[in-house]
Amino acid sequence: MNAAASADLLIDQTGPIVRLTLNDPERRNPLGRPVIAALSEALDAIASNSTARVVILAAAGKVFCSGHDLSQMVGRDEAEYRALFSECAAMMLKIRRLPQPVIACVQGMATAAGCQLVATCDLAVASREARFAAPGLKIGLFCTTPMVPLVRAIPSKVALEMLLTAEPISADRALAAGLVNRVVPPEKLESTVAELAGQIARACPQVVSLGKQAFYRQQELDEVTAYGEAVEIITANALQPEAQEGIAAFLDKRAPRWSTP
Repeated sequence: MNAAASADLLIDQTGPIVRLTLNDPERRNPLGRPVIAALSEALDAIASNSTARVVILAAAGKVFCSGHDLSQMVGRDEAEYRALFSECAAMMLKIRRLPQPVIACVQGMATAAGCQLVATCDLAVASREARFAAPGLKIGLFCTTPMVPLVRAIPSKVALEMLLTAEPISADRALAAGLVNRVVPPEKLESTVAELAGQIARACPQVVSLGKQAFYRQQELDEVTAYGEAVEIITANALQPEAQEGIAAFLDKRAPRWSTP
């Protein structure tokens, strides 16, 4: 996968880790329809790539992502607006449904659909210089679609403050709210993300995929139903060769030998 899906999205795979890089720094890495389409196509390719175990979503330049490309949002008709927001929502859902975990590597400002992108990723590591905002009210457009993953990632009052004031929050506040997992100095961002990706990549990919799917599915259920589904999933998991190998390796005090690539 060492190729560019488009000029504004770079794709590189090194071993089990795929890196997607938004690559329009002069325009603050906006999510125009071509970039959304490129991300969507890249995610489809990764989903069927048995050698890919973790995805890092990063960006070039000082800004992570400024959200939708406003130059493409002037004077459009209803069908065009619906297509834009529907395509973006579908791409975000592909991240959630992707078998591999996705880590956002956030070096700078993430606003509107850019903040939505961070909230959608399974994990996120941010530089202390990063900021997060849902500033749609400043242009008369409530951040309704960014709100969907945002309110599932952070407490409702923090999300509503971001949505109603349109003001950015710091990386440290994003960490306290649960929008990101770690905040590090800028010079340690890449190494921290690489270390986190490496930890995940060492696990059995089939079990990681099973766990990611189960995690999001149980979030939508009441506690009793969630336990019922979890019992069935972990029972099936325990019967798989990967679990039997992992348990045996632990008891033998050796590293597991996964059968998958």
